Amino acid sequence: MTLTVTKRNGTREPIDLDKIHRVIIWAAEGLEDVSVSQVELKAHIQFYDGITTSDIHELIIKSAADLISEDAPDYQHLAARLAIFNLRKRAYKRFTPPTLFEQVSKMVALGKYDNALQREYSKDEWDELDNHIDHWRDLNFAYAAVKQWDGKYLVQNRVTGEIYESPQFAYMLISASLFANYPKDTRLDYVRRFYDACSLFKISLPTPIMAGVRTPTRQFSSCVLIETADSLDSINASASSIVKYVSQRAGIGVNIGALRAIGSPIRGGEAFHTGLIPFIKYFQTAVKSCSQGGVRGGAATLFYPLWHLEVENLLVLKNNRGVEENRVRHLDYGVQLNKLMYQRLLEGGNITLFSPYDVPGLYEAFFADQVEFERLYKQYEQDPSIRKKTIKAMELFGILMQERAQTGRIYIQNVDHCNTHGAFDPAVAPIKQSNLCMEIALPTAPLNNVDDPNGEIALCTLAAFNLGAFEQLDELEELADLMVRALDSLLDYQNYPVPAALHNKQRRTLGIGVTNFAYYLAKNGVYYSNGSANRLTHRLFEAFQFYLLKASNNLAQERGACEWFNQTKYAKGILPIDTYKKEVDAVCGEPLHYDWESLRADILKHGLRNSTLSALMPCETSSQITNSTNGIEPPRGLISVKASKDGILKQVVPGFKAFGSNYELLWNIPNNTGYLELIGIMQKFVDQSISANTNYDPTRFEGDKTPMKVLLQDLLYAYKMGAKTLYYHNTRDGSGTEDDGCAGGACKL
Repeated sequence: MTLTVTKRNGTREPIDLDKIHRVIIWAAEGLEDVSVSQVELKAHIQFYDGITTSDIHELIIKSAADLISEDAPDYQHLAARLAIFNLRKRAYKRFTPPTLFEQVSKMVALGKYDNALQREYSKDEWDELDNHIDHWRDLNFAYAAVKQWDGKYLVQNRVTGEIYESPQFAYMLISASLFANYPKDTRLDYVRRFYDACSLFKISLPTPIMAGVRTPTRQFSSCVLIETADSLDSINASASSIVKYVSQRAGIGVNIGALRAIGSPIRGGEAFHTGLIPFIKYFQTAVKSCSQGGVRGGAATLFYPLWHLEVENLLVLKNNRGVEENRVRHLDYGVQLNKLMYQRLLEGGNITLFSPYDVPGLYEAFFADQVEFERLYKQYEQDPSIRKKTIKAMELFGILMQERAQTGRIYIQNVDHCNTHGAFDPAVAPIKQSNLCMEIALPTAPLNNVDDPNGEIALCTLAAFNLGAFEQLDELEELADLMVRALDSLLDYQNYPVPAALHNKQRRTLGIGVTNFAYYLAKNGVYYSNGSANRLTHRLFEAFQFYLLKASNNLAQERGACEWFNQTKYAKGILPIDTYKKEVDAVCGEPLHYDWESLRADILKHGLRNSTLSALMPCETSSQITNSTNGIEPPRGLISVKASKDGILKQVVPGFKAFGSNYELLWNIPNNTGYLELIGIMQKFVDQSISANTNYDPTRFEGDKTPMKVLLQDLLYAYKMGAKTLYYHNTRDGSGTEDDGCAGGACKL
């Protein structure tokens, strides 16, 4: 019996196996260790009479993807090329894309692209850019990348699944959108160079930019930080802001630490406060109310201090034990610590819990002034008129670390490090929280209502350098200039759905990070665990921050410093190299190699265009686009298994054939010490924070259980190394989390 295929127009004809063979032959050109016949065989046995052409394409692609292995890694490129072929057919009904001018004209008319693209650029300019665009670069993607493009990034109808573009159009139109406000005699050069940096994988862009820039939706900040004051008006304003930003692809951080504890008086004792949990449930509902257009689900991290009177109930909110009334499991939580809390632990002392409402000035000093915090804290401890509870520090830290280990997602923020080693002057712009993925450290102010001009919602716009795409550190100079210019332009290009977010244009904060660090180490033959990477990492991140600051300083000379530059430490000539934890010097004695004093003088003279420049984010999704290892993390295997809404995707580590044996895989690393030292070295230069994880294999310990002593030692060592934040606690045996990135969050990048 001859099998038939159902064409797109509904007609049937015999399956043309020769045509299928020719497509697979084309996709296999230049690839090693791939078998066209094996792909055909796996696909053919699943054919049936009347199968559609689209199903044939999907079966061939899946057959190639299933064959990806350490022995035959090039199947990831074979599958990717087949997927690109299919994607182009779906978008254009042919393999060859239209011209850039045709694409823009059609998509603006359909309302899919921002009409500013047609308004700002002439046909001649589009024709020039069309001569530069290289659609063959689509064939450089690995399979996981094409699936991410298909599922998240390409402009499409998410109800019908209709796709309107292919990746090179996205890269070029993102570039054109970001540089549209540059002078006409220079902007095409910037557009071309930024397009090349993105499409050649030197720069990695975050989900909000990749999915949104070029469309009529103009909100592209990855991270949104919202602070809640101790009032119903502020709580309602915060919830409203959460809904608006979740719906526009942002990940949320919410600071709830100022809310008074259960039992506190309301209206002079007319009523008593119901505590934080009902309001946390309210915020959870707001976060989960929007699906972010099918790109991902809403997600948020809520922050509170360890000394809050309700902390024992707050720490267990994600715990599987308990009932729905006293659990809020679909959010993550950041617990805030400082030196005094650690001192009480080390001394075997007690921690006193307070309701912020009962201890005037204490909550504010927790962030702004560590000396004043300690003075007030001890004063209130001795005041018998103030409601309080005393708990042994070891017991409280034990609960914290137990919940962090069991859920994987109780995060840590060292608020003193965020302020003493941050970009901002804590006396005028204290850091009171972080974000969804624990790498942002920006000032906030609570909203008293949704239109409150005195409130401040902090936003941060992310991107990353792909460390695998360059050979010399000085290559960072041009990339830093391009990146800072593009992201700074985006701050004026985007809209601000909440008035309190407009302060972002006065601070102009950026969070530029890195991805593919594990490959960078493997390529250089050094390792996470034994200190061999310390000096290399120091040189890398010195260059990284130096060139970012230089780029922002140059831009300030052109366009002016940011309006609130005077609220930064930079305005006083204080740089990250002046405020880091000096304990780092004991693990890395590498000297500074750049002319920081000249840069300091230039910053004092001209300022910076951006209040912050750097933040190291997880890069989970974007690492798949650039075929990189996630952010700064070691891979779990030479082939990573990535979960997506389309199923399981296999991704082979970059440089597998040349450097595969050099990779130090996550579960081969004996402990967290070397990794935490690298975090300290990076944090010496990074002006925001780092999505840093701790990882544990219980089989290394007696009884297959990680001892509390080890967990606390790592927590204390991270603090000693100057870490500002800790993100996931990963446990190999599955009792914690095996996530590869930030679940549901914009800071996946």
